[in-house]
Amino acid sequence: MKHPSMERTSKQKLAFSLFMFGTIGIFVRHIPLPSSVIAVARGVIGTLFLLLYLRRKRQSLSVADIRRNGRLLLLSGVCIGVNWILLFEAYRHTTVAIATLCYYMAPVFVILASAFLFREKLTPLKGLCLAGALLGMLLVSGVLQNGFAASSDATGILLGLGAAALYASVILLNKYLKDISAMDATIVQLGASAVVLFPYILITENLSAMALSPAAAVLLATVGILHTGITYVLYFGSMQVLKAQTVALYSYIDPLVAILLSALLLKEPLGAVGIVGAVLILGSTLLSEASEGRRS
Repeated sequence: MKHPSMERTSKQKLAFSLFMFGTIGIFVRHIPLPSSVIAVARGVIGTLFLLLYLRRKRQSLSVADIRRNGRLLLLSGVCIGVNWILLFEAYRHTTVAIATLCYYMAPVFVILASAFLFREKLTPLKGLCLAGALLGMLLVSGVLQNGFAASSDATGILLGLGAAALYASVILLNKYLKDISAMDATIVQLGASAVVLFPYILITENLSAMALSPAAAVLLATVGILHTGITYVLYFGSMQVLKAQTVALYSYIDPLVAILLSALLLKEPLGAVGIVGAVLILGSTLLSEASEGRRS
């Protein structure tokens, strides 16, 4: 039986990590580097931080577990890296709020894919949740009012949805991982994302021409250390104590923080129709995850 104080502390750690995830769009917006470079830097810094964390805890990676899941970890690492690039680009082409809400369509893609890949039954409630999330996405995007071609956010929306699809792929790939800790898997996936994407930025970007001011360097280090290393430690640490349903419910701190900061700091309000869409997206995915938790 878990001690109440341990559970309370774990909830605080989870809430803080999800709050920080919700702020990443604000930081990325102010880093004057290509999204691919930010993604690689995040992967490298995050990996090094987590390795140092394990060393301080006198723990080590399980080479046998990693070797057994090597191909899946490499593939999911690639998906994580490209997912970051698309999400960071989405922040530049639309509001942080809309990009985050597009990203939160990932559970919808997981439900749809699971029906085909794992033959999971699509219940009437899940079908209703899917319809609600899709309607919310249409409202947030402005398609119903202006048409997709006329929407100034069209590129950002497509990038955000692409990032969501790749994140859904990571979730599905992780279902096939066998007997490996979440920390080990995350370290390898982060490292793989950086290693695989590094040749890409060497080909597509002129790194020697890039200048990084002290302020931008601090922001980049923050994204790597705080938004990746520290938050991942807190996130996975809390998951070992809390129920999966509790983690799912707390996960909505992330998009709510992103929406509020987008409006307050970047002056990017959603508007009445967008707010209705946001409620539909988050409410539908929340209802779907809550029902799944009760069933489990």
